[in-house]
Order: sequence, then structure tokens, then C-alpha cells
Amino acid sequence: MKVIFLQDVKKQAKKDEIKDVKDGYANYLISNKLAVPYTNKSVEVLNKEIQNRLDKEEEIINECNKIKNKLENKEIVFKVKTGAEDRVFGSISAKQISEELEKLGYKIDKKKIEVDGAVNTLGHHQVKINLHKKVSFNIDVVLNK
Repeated sequence: MKVIFLQDVKKQAKKDEIKDVKDGYANYLISNKLAVPYTNKSVEVLNKEIQNRLDKEEEIINECNKIKNKLENKEIVFKVKTGAEDRVFGSISAKQISEELEKLGYKIDKKKIEVDGAVNTLGHHQVKINLHKKVSFNIDVVLNK
């Protein structure tokens, strides 16, 4: 019997996959709401659902690109305390960068900010921001006295 999987089933199929399974197993999948029988109507519903997901994904990517275009050439400036020989006390974290971006009106989760190495010296530092798996960019972080 052909079924359309509604969820991932370990070692069997992924969500939205159409697969031919034995009748008894098909009954188990259908009764546990892991799959639906393959019919013209269910294929039509599946195609609409996939298209809706693609449209939402495209909308999210467009929003991320708008944010990217606004922030890509911006600098975030931090005033830091320094000690002897202009050594910075501590370092700038992803959380601090996130808070500074929020002050500018952009709510970006600190988990999406990728700080390579420590931002603990005076000057310019490149920090990568991953808004989406298809949208990422670098922002300039400047440390001043």
C-alpha cells in the first residue's frame, strides 16, 4: 500500500516522502498518524503544503536580506576601558553585540552571531552574522578607548 509520511519515521522514510509499505505496517502508520493513504486528494494537499512552506521560507529569506542590506556596511562601536599598553579589560561577546544591535532596532539572537577569536584588542574586528542558512554577512566591530 502506498502512503505519504506525515513525520520522519526512523529507518523508514522522511516527512512528505511517498513510499510503498506492507498493508499491516500501513495500518499501523495511519492509526498512529504517522502517514496517510496515497490518494489524489492527499497528493494535492501535500503539494499545497510543500508550496506553502516554500513560500514562507522565501518570505523569511527576503526579510533576512533586508536586514543584511541595512547592516552590512555598518560599524558597531564599543567604548572600552584599557590598561597598560592599551590592553583591553575583558573582551566583547556575541551577547554584547546582540544588545548593541537591539539598540539600533535589530533583534538578532546572540546564537546567530559568530565571533571568530576574541574581540579584545583596540581596532576593527570582523564578526559574522548568520541570519538564515542562506543569508549571512560580516559586520565591523570597532573597539575604542
